[in-house]
Amino acid sequence: MAKITVDGTEYDTDNLSDDVKRQVQNVSYCDRKIEELKNEAAVIQTARNAYARSLGEMLAGETSKTD
Repeated sequence: MAKITVDGTEYDTDNLSDDVKRQVQNVSYCDRKIEELKNEAAVIQTARNAYARSLGEMLAGETSKTD
């Protein structure tokens, strides 16, 4: 007897039609996928920041070589 809350109203999943249950699963899947993508974006942003920092250091070294 699982419960879900949609727009502030609680529903007992045992009393929902199969079509509604499928839609609940679809929404849940999308929510999980969004979280996965947010996590992936955070990892990529962290890597990008590290690459940019390294590039800045490399360029600073190149500048000091030409001085």
